[in-house]
Amino acid sequence: MIRIQGAGMIYQADSGPVEALRDINLEVGEGEFVALVGPSGCGKSTLMRAIAGLRPVTSGRILVDGSLVDKPLPKVGMVFQAALLLKWRSVLDNVLLPVELSDRNPSGYRARALELLNLVGLGDFVDKRPAELSGGMQQRASLCRALIMDPPILLMDEPFGALDAMTRDEMNIELLRIWGENSALSHKRKTIVFVTHSIPEAAFLADRVVVMTARPGRVASIRSVDIERPRVAETRANPALGRLSYEIYTELVGTTGKSDTRAGPQW
Repeated sequence: MIRIQGAGMIYQADSGPVEALRDINLEVGEGEFVALVGPSGCGKSTLMRAIAGLRPVTSGRILVDGSLVDKPLPKVGMVFQAALLLKWRSVLDNVLLPVELSDRNPSGYRARALELLNLVGLGDFVDKRPAELSGGMQQRASLCRALIMDPPILLMDEPFGALDAMTRDEMNIELLRIWGENSALSHKRKTIVFVTHSIPEAAFLADRVVVMTARPGRVASIRSVDIERPRVAETRANPALGRLSYEIYTELVGTTGKSDTRAGPQW
C-alpha cells in the first residue's frame, strides 16, 4: 500500500538548509501495522506528512496504492498528537468535518459517524463540546474523524503521547480492536503507520518496528514483532516483548547502557 523509494527531504530554515530525511526506503503492505521510532528530530513526523501528501519530498518518491504522492490523498486519514477538535462544534459535527471539507453531504455520513462514536464508547456524547470530554475521549473523537471517510490507510503521529499512562494503555487496546486485530480477514484491515517515542508501545502494537537514526533520518533497522495476536493487557508482560523493546532501546541510545536524554526514546 505504501512504497517509499530513496526519499529525502531538505527544507529551508532561517539559518540555512536542513536535511531532515535521507534515502528512506520502506514498503508497507496492505493491512499491516508498522510503527516508527527514533530520536527526537529524526524526521518521523516529516516522513508521515510526506506520505500524506502534505509536504513533498525533495528527492526520491513515495507511492500510495501504486499512485505517486504529489498532493493530499483522500484514501489517507491522519491522527495527530493533539485531538485538534473545534471547540465550538459538537463531537458529532467534529467527526463530520472532513465530509464537509470534501464538499459532500454530511447527512449521508451521519449514520456512519454515530456508528463510529458508539464503537469507541462515545455514543452518549455526540452532542457534547470538546471541553466537556476528557483527553482520552477527545482523542477517540479525533480517531473517528480520521475514519469517517473510511480511508484504507491511517497515519498516526504520536496520537497518545499527551495522555496519562493508563489512558494511553486503554487507547492502545482500543486501537487494535478498531483495526480488527481479532478478525481473520487481515486484508480488510486498514494499513496503519504509527509514530511514537514509546518503544514498548511500538512493540506492543505493530507487526514491524522501523528504527530511525538521528537527523538526517534514515532507516537503521526494521524489527519484526513475532508475538501472536490478539494482544491484550497481559501481553505487556510477555518476556519476548520485553527483550525486543530492550534491543530497540539499546540500538537507539548505544550499547553503553547510559541513556542519552536528547535521543527521545522512552522506555
